[in-house]
Amino acid sequence: MGTALIVANQTLPSQPLADAIAERIRSGVTSFYVVVPATPIGHGMTWDEETTRQEARERLGSFLTHLRGQGVEADGEVGDRDPVAAVRDALRGRQVDEVVVSTLPPGISRWLGQDIPSKLRHNVSVPVVVVYEGAAAGASA
Repeated sequence: MGTALIVANQTLPSQPLADAIAERIRSGVTSFYVVVPATPIGHGMTWDEETTRQEARERLGSFLTHLRGQGVEADGEVGDRDPVAAVRDALRGRQVDEVVVSTLPPGISRWLGQDIPSKLRHNVSVPVVVVYEGAAAGASA
């Protein structure tokens, strides 16, 4: 039926994201494409790009296995460290019906602090929904 693009990093295995995915599967989404931006997690001021990418690949692989176990098609990639650039790259030659951004809660999330959801809404032609720890909020572009 449809395809959802998920962009997540640290919150990839979170319950709010799992709930959002289950809702989409119930509504007929049969395919997911997952983008994990290669953004460092908890490395302070210094970080190693290869370590960051390897950690992102591991989270992505585990998450894709979990999605496929739910009977849907799932693929993905480790993307640019900038979530907007990572989503733009992933959308080249790919049709999706929605972008789901999974992030930490307000006050903690760097992505919300950088206004990534609004930037995505200005860069994609499909609805952008934000799911974050503790609550969910959605809006369409």
